[in-house]
Amino acid sequence: MLPRDTLDQISRRFEFLEARLGAGASPDEIAELSREYARLKPVVAQIAAWEAARGALAEAEALRADPEMRDLAEEEAARLRAELPALEQALRLALLPRDAADARPAIVEIRPGTGGEEAALFAADLLRMYQRFAEAQGWESTVVDLAQTELGGVREAVLRLKGEGVYARLKYESGVHRVQRVPQTESGGRIHTSAATVAVLPEAEAVDVAIDPSEIRIDTMRASGAGGQHVNTTDSAVRITHLPTGIVVTSSEKSQHANRALAMEVLRARLFDLERRRAAADRASARRAQVGSGDRSERIRTYNFPQGRLTDHRINLTLYRLEDVLSGDLSEVIDALTAHDQAAQLAEMEG
Repeated sequence: MLPRDTLDQISRRFEFLEARLGAGASPDEIAELSREYARLKPVVAQIAAWEAARGALAEAEALRADPEMRDLAEEEAARLRAELPALEQALRLALLPRDAADARPAIVEIRPGTGGEEAALFAADLLRMYQRFAEAQGWESTVVDLAQTELGGVREAVLRLKGEGVYARLKYESGVHRVQRVPQTESGGRIHTSAATVAVLPEAEAVDVAIDPSEIRIDTMRASGAGGQHVNTTDSAVRITHLPTGIVVTSSEKSQHANRALAMEVLRARLFDLERRRAAADRASARRAQVGSGDRSERIRTYNFPQGRLTDHRINLTLYRLEDVLSGDLSEVIDALTAHDQAAQLAEMEG
């Protein structure tokens, strides 16, 4: 059975938030109350749908006592009984604990792993994949930093994505992505295996991470393109070093002012992620079945070009539409990962 007390508490809290926002909350309260209101709104909608179906079923069953209405009432009751399990499951999913970072923008960092130039070219493929996926979702995409090789590969790429539920959709992408194909640099036609790492971080707000100005060093330098060639003649690129952790962030847009702001956002995201990982490590034993946001040393996916095959090793998902996925059609993979994680959470709550 669904927890009736919990459903009533959620509904009452939602009504309070609605009234508080309607009465004109203070500027300091509005942002926090609005976030909670937006988080509870779909849950309350699911509660209302489930309760409406239960009420309609009770009415239909009562009408079966009326000889003139019996046939129609039995037909309606059968339809509602068939619908209720799906409504109840949807409500159970809505009640699952939400990661507070799910609604946030995300920072996506891509770096080549083993495989030399071929790994750098694969990292470039992954960057294009996420950019195309973001475009299809209607998200705002900004390349914060991009260092390329002579052949167009990526030595490092940092991408900032803004939109609805960005981190919730992309958080399962963190980890090692492996590619199997004949490299452009291979003349003998042999299949090589190389890899690239992806890290997806929720963007942090200033209130999440306090950065002491005395603990950072800011350097300006010339932005560089492929092969280290200067792409402009001004010292516009910004590099920020966080001295306590040694984290270094670079932003290479044309505006030095914009670069400083973007680099600080990436630094906050990395420090916020570091703190979240420390907290997650403390409770890791309780969630062994979690797909989660990924250990970055874990091999999560293989892209096999000769067979046109993508395999996600965490959930044993195999798709023979690799070209579509690399063109940004990631929804089927992400939906499967999300469903797997939700099922694990439900099993844990009910077990």
